[in-house]
Amino acid sequence: MAGPKYITSGPDIQRMNWELLADSRVLPGFGGRSGVSGRARGWGSVTGKGETCVWRRAPPRGQIRRAGQYPAVLAALVLVTAPKSAGAQTLAAESIENLQHLSIDELANLQITSVSKLPESLQNAPAAIYVITHDNIIRSGARRIPDMLRLAPNLEVFQTSPTNWIVTSRGLSGNSAAQNFSNKIEVLIDGRTVHDPLFSGVYWDQQDVLPEDIERIEVISGPAATLWGANAVNGVVNIITRKAGDTQGGYAALSGGNQESDAAVQYGGRVGENFAYRIYAEDFYERGFETQMRNGAHDGWTKPQGGFRLDWTTGDDAVTAEGDVQWGHEQQGGTPALDVQEKNLEFTWQHSVSADSSLQLLGYVDEVDHSNTGSSGSFSATNYDVEAQYDFALGRWNHFLLGAGNRVTPYRINPEIGPATSLLFQPASRTLNLAYVFAQDTMTPVQNLNVILGLKMEDDPYSGWSPLPDLRLAWT
Repeated sequence: MAGPKYITSGPDIQRMNWELLADSRVLPGFGGRSGVSGRARGWGSVTGKGETCVWRRAPPRGQIRRAGQYPAVLAALVLVTAPKSAGAQTLAAESIENLQHLSIDELANLQITSVSKLPESLQNAPAAIYVITHDNIIRSGARRIPDMLRLAPNLEVFQTSPTNWIVTSRGLSGNSAAQNFSNKIEVLIDGRTVHDPLFSGVYWDQQDVLPEDIERIEVISGPAATLWGANAVNGVVNIITRKAGDTQGGYAALSGGNQESDAAVQYGGRVGENFAYRIYAEDFYERGFETQMRNGAHDGWTKPQGGFRLDWTTGDDAVTAEGDVQWGHEQQGGTPALDVQEKNLEFTWQHSVSADSSLQLLGYVDEVDHSNTGSSGSFSATNYDVEAQYDFALGRWNHFLLGAGNRVTPYRINPEIGPATSLLFQPASRTLNLAYVFAQDTMTPVQNLNVILGLKMEDDPYSGWSPLPDLRLAWT
């Protein structure tokens, strides 16, 4: 970019946020014209010094707000700056050109991995699945994962406070006030489960991935426990991030408004032909909601975050290492504020044994600490997880997938009994161990017919060994 372009506040941006996308490759087909246009449709373009910027009106974030909460939007913009070489620009133009020549059938042949833990086309997957693509996310303007999940028609997402979301499907939303949480969907980020074993749910305020780094989000409706465990009785949300080699160059985003301010920077590079990396940092502040009396609810929050991803590929092997660290401070509406710290480190090794056989090893560590400011109540939990899987073909119409894993979760809770809130858990400290083995056979007895038979044996620390069988038929 030669320099940032700004769109300031005005009468047309009352009661809404605007975004400025300074990278025209995000929205192919929107050409630049002199000045600003397209206000009636919510799209427009700005041209300056030979470069095109595309801006658009971001959709509502779906938060619960009271009338009169928007005095005015002060300003909002997103700047995307990436020093692109002529080769990179040519490659982007070729990618768009290739997409424009694909047929409808070829576009529907999107590769997914959540249904069988192996790459397969979307149209052949034996499950009810919806895929939120990278372009869907960028064009939606969503910055938080729950807001991105609103794009999936098979999910229900609603927000009760700036830090609390409920994401569910088929009406199984639970009731957090009665300690009944939405625990029927397994949520993963690059294979790392973010389902918390202590309260049987997901801390959605702790799950953040830059929109620029998400490759796709696969949302499965219905049971998938044979491969993903007992939490997947009602579905799976699998967030898959982009490889470091696909996020080269610099990226910067800045937004501000009367409700939320956000800033993020990222840089990706290469060392030789086989090694790619990216690092990022992000921070935001969201103001508290208002009560029915239009008083401040004092439930705003902020959360700085940073992380990295490394990808090394050579021959038949692909190695990935990635990690994140975050610190959050959440006001609790008159009660002691909540301080949250989360750290994770993940390692994946994939080895291609032959054309129809591969081996994968996944391991990660995920640590979460919650504490209340000025009180003794706190808890910490750490997940140590390792999983191995091997797939191979047997004969002409059988493809087997075998795997095993173990998750160890030590936790410690410091109890507190207070006039407003209390924290009690029995036992106060323990180490939970979840072990499992699974096997699945995908059979193709005739053309266009897939029969999938699978079984998982899971040793839960509370209920012991449990069988999780599965039988699916797919005719395409």
